[in-house]
Amino acid sequence: MEGMEDELPSTKAEEGGSSKRSQRHQERQGKLPRRRKEVKRSLRRPDCPEHLSGGSVHRLPEQHESEASASTEDTAESCPKRWDRCRRGHFLHGPYPATHFGPKACILPNPTSVMHIQDPASQRLTWSKPPLNVLVIRKIRDETLLEPFKELCRFLVEEKHLMVYVEKKVVDDGSLMKDESFSAIRNQLCTFREGYDDISDCIDLIICLGGDGTLLYASSLFQGSVPPVMAFHLGSLGFLTPFKFESFKTEVDKVFEGNAAIILRSRLKVKVVKGMFQTNEQLISTQENGIVPHNHINNEAGKITLQLQVLNEVVVDRGPSSYLSNVDLYLDGRLITSVQGDGVIVSTPTGSTAYAAAAGASMIHPNVPAIMVTPICPHSLSFRPIVVPAGVELMITLSPDARNTAWVSFDGRKRQEIQHGDSIKITTSCFPVPSICCHDLVYDWFDSLAQCLHWNVRKKQTRLTDASDSSETEN
Repeated sequence: MEGMEDELPSTKAEEGGSSKRSQRHQERQGKLPRRRKEVKRSLRRPDCPEHLSGGSVHRLPEQHESEASASTEDTAESCPKRWDRCRRGHFLHGPYPATHFGPKACILPNPTSVMHIQDPASQRLTWSKPPLNVLVIRKIRDETLLEPFKELCRFLVEEKHLMVYVEKKVVDDGSLMKDESFSAIRNQLCTFREGYDDISDCIDLIICLGGDGTLLYASSLFQGSVPPVMAFHLGSLGFLTPFKFESFKTEVDKVFEGNAAIILRSRLKVKVVKGMFQTNEQLISTQENGIVPHNHINNEAGKITLQLQVLNEVVVDRGPSSYLSNVDLYLDGRLITSVQGDGVIVSTPTGSTAYAAAAGASMIHPNVPAIMVTPICPHSLSFRPIVVPAGVELMITLSPDARNTAWVSFDGRKRQEIQHGDSIKITTSCFPVPSICCHDLVYDWFDSLAQCLHWNVRKKQTRLTDASDSSETEN
């Protein structure tokens, strides 16, 4: 027994020493409380929205109001109900994806992201201050637009007491100068000249009278931030002009009140660089791995000769030459393919219903962040149009073995020749065109497809008079 008693203190001492060592180890490492917390976190229900979105749940405005008074401590039974409400929310882009995966993995934050996708249903126009300066763009060389133009200017000046800006060549129109009843309004109009006067910092609202070309022209006037655009259908096609002029006073009043639906039409930021590449035979050997080497770029020779914001498309074609155009297409500095044919179209989703649609591209809703690359009559049956993410940078250059030069145009304007050593850099601009919707951004687009392009219009199949199967009637 004495031996046993002798052993007990030693055993207690060992247990005490081991417990002290484990306690010191816990204090030094400080891991156990952290692990218990992580285990509790991982035991959450996987269908709980807090777990899916890393702690932040994107809700509709009415859900914020209804859940503001609820308790912050959610039980396991209430979590699926909240998830059902979030899942039933009307998000055209879907919920923001979760950035945390499990207890320890997540996506590396990137502060240089190109675009933040906002739910299109929440894109509503609001005014921090009442608009004062309005730019009116009228389709020129169209006598039928004189009366609508005068009615609109008279309404904006006399009834709304606004400052109206008009292009000088519109005011100098001979038919408008002869109208003496309009002379008082004409003297109050502010005029500008494209390429000479900068009005980008003083315009609050743009109103277009005409077709789609007026909206493209309005976009070209603002190479930075673009004011909201309200387009009235008074032209030929009118795919981008949803408003009817018959009720223009009511529609303009609604826009001035705010809370109108808008659609953000993305634009392309285009740079034309002359002589960026050295014209030597090194290009042929370096294209085997598809990467443009740094020693091949001549930084001293590279000079940006043109920089534009493009709403519809950039078109590179063969010009007057009878040879096929032969250009190389790079994506983020890597050679993707060579285009041999009549040319290539790089378009926005807004431009997907223009030249690109005629060349066989799919029609894409303007709120989809993407860039379309569409070949024009390619000399390859397998070359189909493609869609790339909006954040990439495309670069187009002449192939070293191209037999002729190429020509480039931007929304059908500023056409110029591209020679060996030149390059065209294209990416998504951070300055979209906020186009005001007549109804909403979904209905307006499909209505334009049906009314302007007669999308999926055909004679309906007649129903059978006999309810029996057609195969039985044949027998």
